[in-house]
Amino acid sequence: MKILFLTHRIPFPQNGGYQIVVCNTIRGLVHLGHEVSLVALNGKRSYHENAPDADLAEKINYRAYDIDINVSVLEVAINLFSKTSFNIDRYYDSEFETLLIGEVRKNNYDVIQFEGLMVSLYLSAVRKNSAAKLVYRAHNIENQVWTRMSLQKNDPFKRSYLKMHARRIRNYEIQQLNKFDAITVFTPQDKQVIESYGISAPVRVLPVGLNLEKYKPDCTQTEFPSLFFLGSLDWLPNREGMEWFLDNFLKELTNGDLNVKLYVAGNDIPESFDDYEVMGKIFIQGEVDNALEYVNSKAIMIAPLLSGGGMRVKIVEGMAMEKCIISTSLGAEGISYENGKNIIIANNREEFYQAIKRCIKNEDYCREIGLNARALIEQQHDNDKVVDKLVSFYTGLLN
Repeated sequence: MKILFLTHRIPFPQNGGYQIVVCNTIRGLVHLGHEVSLVALNGKRSYHENAPDADLAEKINYRAYDIDINVSVLEVAINLFSKTSFNIDRYYDSEFETLLIGEVRKNNYDVIQFEGLMVSLYLSAVRKNSAAKLVYRAHNIENQVWTRMSLQKNDPFKRSYLKMHARRIRNYEIQQLNKFDAITVFTPQDKQVIESYGISAPVRVLPVGLNLEKYKPDCTQTEFPSLFFLGSLDWLPNREGMEWFLDNFLKELTNGDLNVKLYVAGNDIPESFDDYEVMGKIFIQGEVDNALEYVNSKAIMIAPLLSGGGMRVKIVEGMAMEKCIISTSLGAEGISYENGKNIIIANNREEFYQAIKRCIKNEDYCREIGLNARALIEQQHDNDKVVDKLVSFYTGLLN
C-alpha cells in the first residue's frame, strides 16, 4: 500500500506521546513493506530542525512545512466573537494547502491518515484531489479535553471560557469526523464517545504500540525510593495535574512523613514550576537527554491527570520499563489494567497519599507491580501486533 501521514507537528525526536505513536506506526508499516510518506506542519512556536533517524529517513518520503501558529492577544479577543476556536484555526495555512494538493495529485495514495484534529482543516482539499481512503486517528477527543479542563476551574470566567471553546471544538469535531472514511482510536472509551455522536464511519480501537526491544529495564540502576513525573508540560492536562499534585503534597514531601525525593522532567516546563523546587527534596529538571534512562533511574511514576483523554503513552512506556505507577483512573484510561496488580489507581489526595506511603516503604511490592505491568504491555501493546491490525483495517476499507 501507498500511505501518506499528515501531522500537525514534526514527530522527531520521539520525546512525546504524539511523536512516539506516529513514528512507531510508520516504522511498523515500513517494516511490512509499505510505501510511506510523511508531511508535517512545523509550528514556529516550538521550532525544531529535526529529521527522521537515519534508518527511517532513507525509507520514507518526508517533508516538513514551516507554519507560524502564534496567536496575538488581539486575535484571541477577536476570536471571542467567532464560531470557531483559534486553537484549531491557527493551524490553517493556504500555502501549505496548495502544497498538499500538489502532493496528493502527484501521488496515487491508497490511504491518507490524518493524525489529529488540527490537520483535519485540510480534509476538504484532500478529498477533492485524491481518491485515497481518508482515515482519522483520534489522539484525544479534543472537545472532551477542554470540557474536563473547565470542570477543574473554580474561577467562573475561566470555566466559562473553557466551556465556550469546548462547545466550538465539539461542533467542529463532529462535523469533520463525519467526513472521514474511517476512524481509529486508542481506547474503547473514545470509541463509545465518537459513536454517541452518530458518526457513521467505522471506528476501530487500536492501542498504543511500542517496540519492546527498546525497553530494557535494569533495576540495579534505580534509585529507591524515588517519585518521578515525565511529560510535556505545554499540554494543559499534564501541567494542571502536576500543579495539583505539588500544591497538595509540597509540605509532606519536604517536611512531612513522605520521606522521598520527587523529580519532575519533561518538555516546556513553565518558569513558575521553579517555585516548587526544594533543595535535596524536589527537583524540577526540564527536558532530559534520554527519557528511557531517566525512567529507569527512578522507582515510582506518578500520573495525577485530572483532565485529558486518549491513552497516555508515557504510562504505557513506564509500564514497559517495569515501573510502579500511581495514576488517576482518567490517566490510565484505555489500558486494561488491574488496580493493585499492574498499576495503582488514586483519584484524590488521600488515595495518592496512602499509595505513596505504601510504595516508598515496600520495594518488593513496587517490583511486583512493575513486573506485572511489563507482562501486560507485552501482551497488548507490542507494536508489530498493533500495526498488523491497522493494515488489516486499511485492507478492509480498500476492498
